[in-house]
Amino acid sequence: MKRTVLLVVLLCAYISTYAQLLATNASATSYALSGATILVDTNDYKLVQKASLFFAADMQSVTLKQSIIRNNIGKSNKTAIIIGSVEQSSLIKQLVQQKKIVVTDIKGKWESYKIQTVKNPFKGIDQALVIVGSDRRGTAFAVFELSKQMGVSPWYWWADVPVQTKKEIFINTNTIITDAPKVKYRGIFINDEAPALSNWSKEKFGGFNHKFYANVFELMLRLKSNYLWPAMWGNAFYDDDALNMQTAEEYGIVIGTSHHEPLMRAHDEWRRYGKGKWDYDSNEVKLKEFWKGGMQRATNEKIVSLGMRGDGDEPMSRETATALLERIVKDQRKIIAEVTGKPAEQTPQLWALYKEVQDYYDKGMRVPDDVTLLLCDDNWGNIRKLPKLTDASRKGGYGIYYHFDYVGGPRNYKWLNTNPIARVWEQMHLAYEYKAKEIWIVNVGDIKPMEFPISFFLDYAWNPEKIGANDLQKYTEQWSAAQFGEKYAKDIADVISKYSKYNGRRKPELLDDKTYSFYYAEWETVHEEYNQLLERAEKINEALPAQFKDAFFQLVLHPVKASANLYELYYHVALNKEAYLNKYETTNGYADKVKELYINDSLITIAYHQLNNGKWNHMMGQTHIGYTYWQQPPLNKMPVVQYLPEGTTYKDEIIQIGAVPEAKYPADAKANSFIERFGAVSIDAAHFTQANNSKTVSWKVLPDHGRTGDAVTTIPVTAHEQQPSPTSAFLEYEIYTYSTGDFNMNTYFSPTLNFHNTANGLQYAISIDDEVPQIVSINKEDKTSSNGIWNKWVTENIIIKTTKHTINKPGKHIVKYWMVNSGVVLQKLVLDFGGVKQSYLGPPETRINN
Repeated sequence: MKRTVLLVVLLCAYISTYAQLLATNASATSYALSGATILVDTNDYKLVQKASLFFAADMQSVTLKQSIIRNNIGKSNKTAIIIGSVEQSSLIKQLVQQKKIVVTDIKGKWESYKIQTVKNPFKGIDQALVIVGSDRRGTAFAVFELSKQMGVSPWYWWADVPVQTKKEIFINTNTIITDAPKVKYRGIFINDEAPALSNWSKEKFGGFNHKFYANVFELMLRLKSNYLWPAMWGNAFYDDDALNMQTAEEYGIVIGTSHHEPLMRAHDEWRRYGKGKWDYDSNEVKLKEFWKGGMQRATNEKIVSLGMRGDGDEPMSRETATALLERIVKDQRKIIAEVTGKPAEQTPQLWALYKEVQDYYDKGMRVPDDVTLLLCDDNWGNIRKLPKLTDASRKGGYGIYYHFDYVGGPRNYKWLNTNPIARVWEQMHLAYEYKAKEIWIVNVGDIKPMEFPISFFLDYAWNPEKIGANDLQKYTEQWSAAQFGEKYAKDIADVISKYSKYNGRRKPELLDDKTYSFYYAEWETVHEEYNQLLERAEKINEALPAQFKDAFFQLVLHPVKASANLYELYYHVALNKEAYLNKYETTNGYADKVKELYINDSLITIAYHQLNNGKWNHMMGQTHIGYTYWQQPPLNKMPVVQYLPEGTTYKDEIIQIGAVPEAKYPADAKANSFIERFGAVSIDAAHFTQANNSKTVSWKVLPDHGRTGDAVTTIPVTAHEQQPSPTSAFLEYEIYTYSTGDFNMNTYFSPTLNFHNTANGLQYAISIDDEVPQIVSINKEDKTSSNGIWNKWVTENIIIKTTKHTINKPGKHIVKYWMVNSGVVLQKLVLDFGGVKQSYLGPPETRINN
């Protein structure tokens, strides 16, 4: 297999939970691993043998020394690497019988593994690194964990990340690693795969066949993922290539079908082979035959989707009764039992509460207890429903279907990564704490360019208890080090965090010249932020060794460069319109600049497609300029610009529109308090003057969460509702005002949904000075995708609630923000005394920093 190798001596930059497995040099408590014989039982699982082959290739890539795989002990070197499963490996069984290793702590557990050194395991072998798994995937995950720690990125092929080579690999003899996942099924959904991934796969593999999926499956194993919903836009995993299923079995990947594809049938197969309408009332017999054929064919490890939506992933008719859907599920389970020859509950199944299907559940529809209820987000990263702590436990448990990519309203978002991991963490932390942990699957679109959030989602799914909110920047730095080495990891991580934060404010497909305002120099600021980020990314790129260039362009430089260009384009469209309206001399120059930037957008795409001799041709082919409604335009279209004719009499140009100069503040004002400026006080949530905890609730800053700064929430996220009182949890913000009388308080929240479907939704309370706190719901009007307010929430990635207050005198005041319900995430507060201007992000913070 072709690999890019960086010939430098580096300690493995990836710092995992188990970094102590590798030593820096030879010592009394370490030994060299390169050149060791790899021992694998021929009777072990195919996946174990395949993982061993990958590991041998990884060892050679890292050390430039060949490791021989053997199936017998006789010709082994003094040092060996023994790889095997508890269930199938005779080598492991011998070690257990001889009491060289203990496997009772992993035996019978799901995907559990152990890595440890054993002295004199067999005659002629001085020491061996034993890699043992409770099952086939547990063994493979252990193997790839070691590969990752040695310096082989899971993205070595999918993002051309160079292998970080070493003269030698040293193993700590005293280290024993034992691990297992906290979330049972951890998966990705390849979706919305046209035009980018579909055209790429056709060019490189001839389509979504077993050659394509072999690369996907290897990536998944390296990321400790075990579950896939395959590409389904005009594709059919089982029907397109008979070797797809066989390859999935060889790699140990569990196959499912998407939320609207029952009984292992791809939707496109109904177009190919279906007879009659996709309607159970009128075409029950043909649908049953169709579904039975899907179950008979799918002899591999799988999770079977139940239920039924309308044809083409559409809602069922308004008249659809829950009784009919319950009958459909009952009949589907009869098919499962009939085909498998065992009770239906012995086959893993899920029912996805996607879109209107959740309404059926809320109205009383139920499925058998062994079926996993797959709860869903709103397609925009906000979880719609979670079980209550008081709900009875289910044998099948609960799962989450999440999105990094989406086709649908209010607009498609497919082009770039727009998923800040701080928000992903916050929502999936909610899911885990509310016991939704049987299945986590995320829609990743074309896989690229979602490399970083995919890594995070799957790492977090493996063990949510190991990554807290305060660990996210460290995680990003470690991930950056794993791809590019330690030297620039911190700077690269900051660039990744910033570009995903900027793109998370508003999806690029939703961006236009009207998004940001000239008030508060907002357009100028956001445009300059991206230009500064681009400058930093390009400096890092110049400093990196040549071997890193392709990977850096894909993972870091391209999204920054493409986004900075898009922001500059729309900024100049806005400048052009403003100049044209006022007959400024710069009008035509701005219009010309827009044309230049529009062309540059395509040149940036071409540069991506030419990487590594065209390896990634088509992968950035998603249109992103010129949307007029939710669906993508067939081609990018340049925004309209206007020119002033020759002979126009120009006016003097206002260089900055709505710029806000510094304001004076009282001499007795405290540092880190807030001052009124031009009729407004603006506060970033994390800059509280004082945090008051209750006996059961504490305040928690969520670093880098939100559109501008950090955010604040309460922990635990499962805390019971509390009423405002002197002993409950509240934050205080000290402010100084010039104004008096009535004013509005605009409170900014992450767009968390009413995930327990309560009458009042999630609530908070707000007050100033000694007034009675006002209790307000942030989302009781939530109807998810069926109303305009939800469209506004997800379009702007914020919920803003307004309350009315009164103060009778200028000077010092205390704003108090109270927790009522857990799960609410506060980003910003703005007191409007009549001076607040229209803007996207709200007025800049009016904090006193002296």
